[in-house]
Amino acid sequence: MEQIQISASEKDEFMKKFKYYKSNKPKPSLDQVVKVEKGCSNLVTELCPDKKVEEPRTQLLGLRSSNEWQLYKFQMHPGLIFIKNPFTDVGQRFWIRKCLEEYPRKPNKLNIDIGSNCQDWWAECHGNTDNNKLLLKKLRWTTLGYHHNWDTKVYSEDNKTPFPNDLAELSDVFARCLGYKNFRAEAAIVNYYHMNSTLSAHTDHSEINLDAPLFSFSFGQSAIFLIGGKEKSVEPSALLINSGDVIVMSNETRLCYHAVPKILPSPASPWEGTDYEISNLDVSDLKYIVHPEEILSSMKQNTSNQEWDKFRHYIKESRININVRQVLNEKQTSL
Repeated sequence: MEQIQISASEKDEFMKKFKYYKSNKPKPSLDQVVKVEKGCSNLVTELCPDKKVEEPRTQLLGLRSSNEWQLYKFQMHPGLIFIKNPFTDVGQRFWIRKCLEEYPRKPNKLNIDIGSNCQDWWAECHGNTDNNKLLLKKLRWTTLGYHHNWDTKVYSEDNKTPFPNDLAELSDVFARCLGYKNFRAEAAIVNYYHMNSTLSAHTDHSEINLDAPLFSFSFGQSAIFLIGGKEKSVEPSALLINSGDVIVMSNETRLCYHAVPKILPSPASPWEGTDYEISNLDVSDLKYIVHPEEILSSMKQNTSNQEWDKFRHYIKESRININVRQVLNEKQTSL
C-alpha cells in the first residue's frame, strides 16, 4: 500500500490556529475562544483546593483575600491553572506602574539596549523631545534576575541582577496558595504588547528546574492565548485573558507550546477604580519585602488620578505580561 506523506506544514496544527486568530482580513470568529468563568464550558472546571490557605500578605500586594480567588483547571491541559483577576483595582495600577516606571530601569536588560544608552526608559519617554517619545512603543521586553539569553537560551551567573523584592513576594503568595512552598522567583520576562503585537509559538525550557511552575500575570488590554501540547501537531486551545488574570503553567503544561496571536480591546478597565482600604494588615509573614511602608505609600499614591494619568494613557493601548520562573533546583544556590 502506498504511504501518504504528510508535510510538516500540514502537521502543524498550532500554526494553523495561530494564523487564524492573527488574521485581520478576514477577522477571526471568537466563538471558540474559552472565556473562563463559572459554568463557561465542560472543558473548564472550578478548582477548589482541599484546604484554602489564608494568606495575610494579599492586602499589602494589591490582591483580594485569597479566600475570594476563583481558580479553574482544564480538562485538556492538566497542570494549567487559571486565576480570574485576584487583583484589586488599585493593585492593578500598582503593578502596571512598576512594569513601566521601575522594572525597565538599569541594571535590568531591555530589547532596546543595543545601540542605546537608555538608563531610565520611562523617564526618557516623557522627556521634552519628540525623539524620546518614539521610545514609548519600542520597548518589547525587559528581563529581571537571571537574564534570559535570547540567542543561546541559556542562563548564566555572569548575566544576572537582583530580582525585585516586591515581585518575589507576589510570586511567593501565589506559590504558597497553590501548594508550592519551596518556589523561588529567580527570573522574569516582562513583555510589552501593543494592539498589533503577537508572540510566536514557543516553549519555556531554559530553566534547570522544569518541575517548578511558571506564573504569568497580565494587565491592560486583553489577549487570545493559545496553549497546545509538547508537539506542534497538537491542536491548541484558545483562551481569553483579561486584565488581572493569572495563568500558572505546571506539571505537563510546563513544556507545552503556547503563543499570543492577537491583542483585543479590553471589555472593561478595572485599573480605573480608586477604592483603597487597608485593615488589619499583617506583615509578619513577609519573606522578601524589607520596607512594607514603601509599598503602602506607593499603593496610596496610585489612587490619585492625576498621578496615574501618564500610565493610563499607555495601558489603554497596550498589554503587559510578567512571567516569573524558578531557574535553579531546590538545593542549588548558583548555576
